[in-house]
Amino acid sequence: MNTGVSKQNAIATVEKTTETHGILDRKTMENLSTAMHGEAFAYAKYLLYAEHARKSGNKELADLFEKTANTERFEHFAEEAELAGLVGSDADNLKDAIKGESYEIDNMYLEFAQKAKVAGDIPAAARFEEIRHDEIGHRDAFKTALAKLES
Repeated sequence: MNTGVSKQNAIATVEKTTETHGILDRKTMENLSTAMHGEAFAYAKYLLYAEHARKSGNKELADLFEKTANTERFEHFAEEAELAGLVGSDADNLKDAIKGESYEIDNMYLEFAQKAKVAGDIPAAARFEEIRHDEIGHRDAFKTALAKLES
């Protein structure tokens, strides 16, 4: 699924990491970001598939999904993140997390909820709004951690 959110996240990641990894071409950085988003989504999706397979009594399939998920996250994503210079100092990581959560709160989930409501998709609108409130808690916890770190 291609949304503006994925493109915005890719650009934000490129902007953050080009400072520390200027040797990589901008398009390469964008491709790394896109790849990391794909690997992260596959990781989460495969864990859900594994949970479903396990509940259905198919342990072998569940194990396959879990093994593949772990490869996506702990090998592919980690290697791409290292190339991109994704992880910085604790303070930089907190600032990046605050920025990401703030975007989700102020733009993404707010817009998604409004559009779903207009479309008559009330359960989706309610879920987007619920998640938006969870994100507020995440952002505030990161802000508190940053203030503590900087004091």
